[in-house]
Order: sequence, then C-alpha cells, then structure tokens
Amino acid sequence: MQVMSEEKIIVIKEGSVTTPKGFSAGGMHCGIKRKRLDLGYIYSDVPATAAGVYTTNLFQAAPLMVTQKSIQVEKKIQAILVNSGNANACTGDQGIQDAYTMQSEFAKTLGIKEHYVAVTSTGVIGVQLPIEKISNGVQQILQPENSGAHLFEQAILTTDTGVKNIAVQLEIDGQLISIGGAAKGSGMIHPNMATMLGFVTTDVNIDYEDLWNALKQVTNQTFNMITVDGDTSTNDMVLVMANGQANNEKLTSDHPGWGLFLDGLQVVCESLAKQIARDGEGATKLVEIQVKGAPTTEAARAVGKAIISSNLVKTAIYGTDPNWGRIVCAIGYSGVTLDPNLVSVAIGPYQVVEKGLPAPMSEEEVKQYLEQENIHIFVDLNAGDQQATAWGCDLSYDYVRINASYRT
Repeated sequence: MQVMSEEKIIVIKEGSVTTPKGFSAGGMHCGIKRKRLDLGYIYSDVPATAAGVYTTNLFQAAPLMVTQKSIQVEKKIQAILVNSGNANACTGDQGIQDAYTMQSEFAKTLGIKEHYVAVTSTGVIGVQLPIEKISNGVQQILQPENSGAHLFEQAILTTDTGVKNIAVQLEIDGQLISIGGAAKGSGMIHPNMATMLGFVTTDVNIDYEDLWNALKQVTNQTFNMITVDGDTSTNDMVLVMANGQANNEKLTSDHPGWGLFLDGLQVVCESLAKQIARDGEGATKLVEIQVKGAPTTEAARAVGKAIISSNLVKTAIYGTDPNWGRIVCAIGYSGVTLDPNLVSVAIGPYQVVEKGLPAPMSEEEVKQYLEQENIHIFVDLNAGDQQATAWGCDLSYDYVRINASYRT
C-alpha cells in the first residue's frame, strides 16, 4: 500500500532501509544481551557514497572514531555493523582495537575492503566490548534466518519500546528514487544529537559533498530539534548511504530535482526524529513546539529547544497542568533577545498568552486537551518572519524508574 503526499513523495507502508535498490539488512542475537537481538547489519551491493553527522559530546565512543576515519578514505562505505547492549565508550585503546576488529572481521566475511565497513555501538558506557561474542556473531549473521530489515531494526534497540522505520519514493529524471531509514533512541536524547543512531539508505546517484550538505541541512531541522531528557550521549550518529542504483543523472544542488530530494530526505529524518521523541523513556505523549515570528531561524530553534527541554514544562504536560507560566519562563531564558510584551502562546487551539499577558481561557478545556497523546504548543514572538519546530515528550514517573535500573 502506498500513500501519495501533496509533494509528490510517496510514503511506503512497511518501508525500510531495504526499500532502496541494492540494499539488504539483518540482525541476530550474539550474546551481548541476555535474550534480545544485539547485532545488526546493512549491506549495499556496491560501494555507496556515505556521509555522517556525529555527537558533539567530547567523550566520543571508539566506533565513531573508526567510522569517521574510514569514510574519509574514499567517502564511501558498503556495509554498517551495529551492536547494542554495549556502547564501547570510555574503553581506551582496547575499545579502539575492538572497533577495528569488528570492522575487519565483517569486511572479511563480506569480502570487501575494511574501510568500506562502518561500525557503531550503543548501550552501557565504560564496559569493555565482548568482542569474542561479536566475532562469533559475524560468522553467522549472513545466514538466511538472520536476514531482514525487521531484524536489523530490532537488533539496534536498547531501552526503546519499539522499532523505528520509514521509506519514501519520488521521481527524478524519470527514475524512481527510494529513501529508507531506521533509528534507535529512547533516553539520553537532546538537541545536537542524542543517544540515538540513525541509518538512511537511498539509491540516488549523488556525490559526497552534495550528500553531506543535504544531510547536515536536514539534520539541523530534524534530529537536532528533538529532546527527551537533556543529555547528549557518546555514541550518537546518523549515517546515510547512497549507492546510485536508481541510475538517475547525478544529483547536485543545481539539479531541478534537488528540492524534491531534500524534501524526501526531510520526510524520512523528521519521521524518525518524531518516532524517537515519542518513544522517550517512560513517555506518554509526543509534544511538538512550533515557533514563528522569530528574527532568525536560529532564534526560533533556540526558543523551541528551550521549551521542549524544560523539565517543568514536560512534567506539567504529563500531569495535564495548563501551567503556561513554565512555557514563557523557558522562552525567557532561551538566550534569544525578544520583547516579552510581543510574545503570544497557545496550547493546542487555546490561546493562553496574548502579547505577554494572560489570555482568557477555560482551565478545564486546556486540561482536557493535554490528556491527548499528541500535544502542540504554538509560540509567536512577533519579531520577524522565521520559524522552527521542535519535538519532545512528557516526563513521567517511569523515566526515573527505567534509568534508575538501566544497568540491572
């Protein structure tokens, strides 16, 4: 089943990272976790142009260092190997060695160059990687019973409550272009990357520089606009692989189809970002903050991030408390220079602040609105024409319970 959007972008029901031509994926249990799948892969039939964005945390995990160096060799990769249950972060020289072992052994299994394999890990920080379990898993992971995008999506999860995926299709140069995505992320999520991994595949024909610019632009509008708890992790990464199997004319920023491709990439990344935000540890609601009337895009983003990052706002939403004072408080400390007497705020369809002053409202109606699963907060700074959207979730008792026992 396919659903056509107004932008000529087709969202594929049950689409995945294997929807684009020439990609396969799979996952298995290799023993890092007690029972659940913990080792997954994506493979392209041919080397693919690759670009990535990475965590801003200075404690960057070993696999990220290895992957960044590998991509720089030819700006191409052909496979990604991911383990969950262990972050391989703060593990010193042994961690670097283990990341290279993951890379070399999977490359040997596939019969490809070592630097064509990207590696990444997610899980507990500061524990040495059980590399022998991963090595044993690599020997078995290509077996038919371990094949399938659904297995990859499960193998990359940690505290997530479910898999996160999407695929879209669009037409460029008369050729059908597919873009697929999968992600993991539930806690330690904050703008400027999070404890999240995002994987995007596409069969479009594109060079590295244009692909990297597209990814960076879209990431700033999607993955960098979500938060769960204000923590930025050590292992966060979004990788995109473009293998050219759609046989379109090489896509560049000057191509007439460039805007459509960017829109398709935006749909994929925004969907994954929102799925991560909704799956925040213990979350019961997805919260969307729309900011308009800002002097710059950066200002709009800063205000949106401040609101969605506020624990007081998040707990009020969980408790269905229409305490708009917490929202204007977050706007005020966002770092954006603004006139409080111009700011207006609405919670869903209900205006709660008008030009810096309380607006007449029914507390009972707003409270009833906050009982919904999807909450929208609208802010108008009345100071310009720029806008931005941020996503996050409420903060519940379960967040404390889950994170208090994360390692047990």
